[in-house]
Amino acid sequence: MDTIETSNNERSAVVDSRRQALDVWVAQVLGLELVEGVSVSSDASFRRYFRYPYNAHSAIAMDAPPDRENCAQFVIVAQRLAKCGVTVPDILADDIDRGFLLLSDLGDQTYLDVLDSSNADRLFNDAIATLIRFQQHADTHALPVYDQAMLRRELELFPQWYLQAHLGWSIDSTLRGRIDALFDVLIKQALAQPTVFVHRDYMPRNLMVCQANPGVLDFQDAVRGPVSYDAISLFKDAFISWPEPLVEQWLHRYWTSAVAAGLPVPDSFAQFQLDCDLMGAQRHLKVIGIFARIYHRDGKSGYLEDVPRFLSYLDRVAKRRPQLSMLTELLESLDTQGEGMA
Repeated sequence: MDTIETSNNERSAVVDSRRQALDVWVAQVLGLELVEGVSVSSDASFRRYFRYPYNAHSAIAMDAPPDRENCAQFVIVAQRLAKCGVTVPDILADDIDRGFLLLSDLGDQTYLDVLDSSNADRLFNDAIATLIRFQQHADTHALPVYDQAMLRRELELFPQWYLQAHLGWSIDSTLRGRIDALFDVLIKQALAQPTVFVHRDYMPRNLMVCQANPGVLDFQDAVRGPVSYDAISLFKDAFISWPEPLVEQWLHRYWTSAVAAGLPVPDSFAQFQLDCDLMGAQRHLKVIGIFARIYHRDGKSGYLEDVPRFLSYLDRVAKRRPQLSMLTELLESLDTQGEGMA
């Protein structure tokens, strides 16, 4: 993976310059003399978001450096989701060359902000209905395909950034062979599944509490891929965990709705659970690698705090799936060295 060559001070100067340019652009678009956006969010990528009040309304501007992010793909996917009735931000204006988008404001309450045991059923019912909707109807033409190369490239983030860069492990031929065998199992299971539109980060942090609930964000990396991917992402999230019986209940609810909608899920719920377990393992290994990369490459430390959550997800799945015996051995090694579940 490429590293960032600029120092922190140089990066700050670039960011300040982009923010000033964004303020000027938004003022021109909205026909205002002077505006200054209020930061509302930044994420694990290089995108940042600012809120701009105007005429008793507000809009959200996205700052997405074009050498790092793909604004054009955001616009394309937003249009496809909107066309099939999913609540997404309207594109009010764009400057693709500079990486600026002006979006309608879906508010400031994410699912992650409000989810608790009293409302989880209701909110997840809405999220399941929206997931079914875009899996049924969203256009996947010319989207990247979640193929073997992409799956393996994502999995490699785990040994590269977590085992080697973060933990300082040296990966010998024996360990490399075990890792490869594990990756082969996960990739084979993923590729055996039917494919649909995949949001690729369909989780509470990217769902907004809206009148037409939920509002969906952060969809620009959508692909055509395994049907289980978004369902397991929704219920085994990076930032909030639920008891396993609840996860099983919600997955069953999704599966029942998917069968009724004619989506290409397995005929048996047991097979769908297996697909979800192994698909989730692929995602969780990838995300652990991404969180380590964000820390070592990008200087953002907070995400590492959630690594134990993913290790716990992996541990529970590995213990019930004989196919993941190599993962069990790997997790035991981490635990022996004090890097396991919190």
